[in-house]
Amino acid sequence: MIEKTYHLLVVDDDQRIRSLLKKFLYKAKFRVSVANDASHARILLKSLKFDLLVCDVMMPGEDGVSLTNSLSKKLEIPIILLTAKGDVENRIQGLEAGADDYISKPFEPHELLLRIRAILRRKPKEEDKVFYQKSFKIGEYVYNVERSELWHKKNLVRLTTTESILMKIFSKNPNIPISRTNLVAELGRDKGQAQERAIDVQITRLRRKIELDPKVPRYLQTVRSSGYMFTPD
Repeated sequence: MIEKTYHLLVVDDDQRIRSLLKKFLYKAKFRVSVANDASHARILLKSLKFDLLVCDVMMPGEDGVSLTNSLSKKLEIPIILLTAKGDVENRIQGLEAGADDYISKPFEPHELLLRIRAILRRKPKEEDKVFYQKSFKIGEYVYNVERSELWHKKNLVRLTTTESILMKIFSKNPNIPISRTNLVAELGRDKGQAQERAIDVQITRLRRKIELDPKVPRYLQTVRSSGYMFTPD
């Protein structure tokens, strides 16, 4: 049971879906706000603090993937995308843009609820930030473990919630290969090839932020048959 009253933002141009999710999530003890498009969502995000965003991909005007890409560069907020069933391309684009998870339409509200709770449970907490090493040097970057912050000289590099959790996992296990299966489990996601592929997408995004050449990674290496390994300086 979630103790804190989390504030969710549901963004969907379908009024029926907005109403259904607001009522359902409210009964699940969440505070819920709704927006009918990306522009409306941006207005709410400027004035209110949200713990998680549920966003439809296909919307008039700015779509959900574009909104996700923009927000992931400015805010540390988990995002779940609602995608058309079988639309693999949008799912991959969404993960590359910074989404933490996706769910295909039509969906059962209870499944969405479980995914929301899984993401909120794995959000970094202050009591989790206790490590043997306080920071790691990654080329021109420094990762502050206690604060879960990545710095490039004097500039803070924005990490999505999933990227932040991955860095936390790797920081606990430097120079040790971690399998895709274990990363999926650590992130609290369902097992399966689709989720392991999603991990690959998140790793690719993370490499773009810390590697001089993401195609030839030095700090976040692929270990054949073993997964990924964090190798700081």
